[in-house]
Amino acid sequence: MSQTVPPNPNQESSSSKTVAETLLSPSILEAVPDAVIAVNRQGVIIQANSQTETLFAYTRDELIGQKIEILVPERQRPEHDRHREQFHSKPKIRRMGSGLDLYGRRRDGSEFPVEISLSPVSTADGTMVLSVIRDISDRKRIEEELRRANEELDRRKSRELRDSQNRLALIVDSSQDAIIGKNLDGIVTHWNKGAEHIYGYTAQEMIGRPISVLAPKEREDEIPAILEKIRNGQRVEYFESVRVTKDKRNLNVSISVSPIYDAEGKVVGASTIARNITAQKKIEDQLRQSQKMEAVGRLAGGVAHDFNNLLGIVTACSELLRTRVDQESAEYIDNIREAAKRGASLTRQLLSFSRRQPVQAQLLDLNDRLKDVIKLLRPLMGDDVEIVLQPRPSPAIVEADPGQLDQIVMNLAVNARDAMSHGGKLVIETAVFDFDESFAQEHPSIRVGRHVMLAVSDNGTGMDEVTRSRIFEPFFTTKEMGKGSGLGLATVYGIVKQFGGHVWVYSEQGHGTTFKIYLPSAEHKLGSAPEPQTEELPSRREGVTLLLAEDDPVMRRLTRKMLEAHGYQVLEAEDGKSALQVISSHSGSIDLILTDVVMKGMNGPELVLRLMESHPGMKVVYMSGYTGELVANHGLDSGIRLLEKPFTRADLLKTVDAALG
Repeated sequence: MSQTVPPNPNQESSSSKTVAETLLSPSILEAVPDAVIAVNRQGVIIQANSQTETLFAYTRDELIGQKIEILVPERQRPEHDRHREQFHSKPKIRRMGSGLDLYGRRRDGSEFPVEISLSPVSTADGTMVLSVIRDISDRKRIEEELRRANEELDRRKSRELRDSQNRLALIVDSSQDAIIGKNLDGIVTHWNKGAEHIYGYTAQEMIGRPISVLAPKEREDEIPAILEKIRNGQRVEYFESVRVTKDKRNLNVSISVSPIYDAEGKVVGASTIARNITAQKKIEDQLRQSQKMEAVGRLAGGVAHDFNNLLGIVTACSELLRTRVDQESAEYIDNIREAAKRGASLTRQLLSFSRRQPVQAQLLDLNDRLKDVIKLLRPLMGDDVEIVLQPRPSPAIVEADPGQLDQIVMNLAVNARDAMSHGGKLVIETAVFDFDESFAQEHPSIRVGRHVMLAVSDNGTGMDEVTRSRIFEPFFTTKEMGKGSGLGLATVYGIVKQFGGHVWVYSEQGHGTTFKIYLPSAEHKLGSAPEPQTEELPSRREGVTLLLAEDDPVMRRLTRKMLEAHGYQVLEAEDGKSALQVISSHSGSIDLILTDVVMKGMNGPELVLRLMESHPGMKVVYMSGYTGELVANHGLDSGIRLLEKPFTRADLLKTVDAALG
């Protein structure tokens, strides 16, 4: 029976000693490319190879006998003893690359990243730890460079993505069309600048609101129907409809709607592109209206042509009968001939309006021409409109086409009639003006020389600044749909410019409108017209103080400039209220007030009444863009001094000089 031989302790100790001696032999340690350090349980270095010397800059003799913590950074030394004890309590091999963030400390105190593997070795004196230490500075540097390169790449990708998104956003925002995003419930999620411009709502006002706020009541069912098509993946292209703006205007729009898909191909919303086609629709309507008017014109021209033939027969027969009847009967023949002449005049105007009459410029007296036009205006304006013709005594000779002159007056009269829905007064005046160099510089559209003025005024509703700035635009109208073509004043403007003239408009809401047309005088072509004489200016006035009240800043500045150049001291005010403040703060006397008739707030007559109580001796001169006939409607009598705009420097200085006496 065999017996188990018990282990010999001396033999095991000898074996462990042999292994330890082998591992710590110079031939083995120097063969390892990394730094190798042997440490006992107390943490004392008992052996190190030459690679350790190179890595830590200590000699082997300096290291042996020292605590291993000499090679550990000072900030990590307090924990190192504890980690060493834990390792000895459960010794096991720890490979390099364990993921720990470890550092070594050189003799000069500099630190460097390391990777350490630990191997427990049993010896007769207890467990020894063999540490293999590798400098990983190069690897860390490469890793850091790679990390930075990846971060830079990510930043570039993010920047390029942002740039691409910004470019796309700029493209969307720069579009004149409305580009709107919404979810399947119709809630707005995106709103570009084009949508803001077309509809008047800002993005902050619309995002989060239902798109249905843009639909008029009679079209509320359109949007749910469109969204249902989008849910089914269908597109809606070039659908023409009507939408409502923030300020409650109706717009004609052409709408295209497309589904928006997510990454999985599911419909999650809709993208709408809407184009404002209101102007296009208006032009189409105007074209149809123009075609209709062309047909009416052709009909009128045909009727006038046939009527002229009948009048020719009447005229010829009356001429033949004139020589065959007695004196008593001749009176009736003359009445027939006069009626035929009036009928011929009417047909010429009809032919002119229908454009069957050739455009032929000729010398004519505007005063005489207006007497004939008035006959057409009376039935047109109605019984509740008083028509006043005020021709100036001097001839008003122009070179123009008679039919086109008639058209100017007729178009202006029709506009005036629409502004006087409850009746009123239409005033037609003429005058002759000589414009000098200084006046032409202040009014670049006016040429130097003699001009004939035609003024057409009404005391109707008037216009605000916005309307006044657009009245000569083709197709612009403030009338209801179907009530006006918007071509009347554009035609007036075109004819006046064709004659080399200028149109000037003065209007305020509630105070009526005056159109003043200046046409170059053709009096010199008659061969007997006197040369325009340069008007003499009154003598300079020094030490005279005027108060100028005018709500138009440009007009106020120019008037002040002309007065001051002639020696006057001028105080200025922008309206009646500020005029009272200027007077109350002025310590000296004021000799004359020059005030506009119509101003915002307190008008000219009200201002003068207030001032007369405290300054009874103050002289007064009114100025107005309205004619003298209509100024009476603003509380002024015929005895006042009125300076009609636009006025020349001579007109201004003479009027002020005469008022001062």
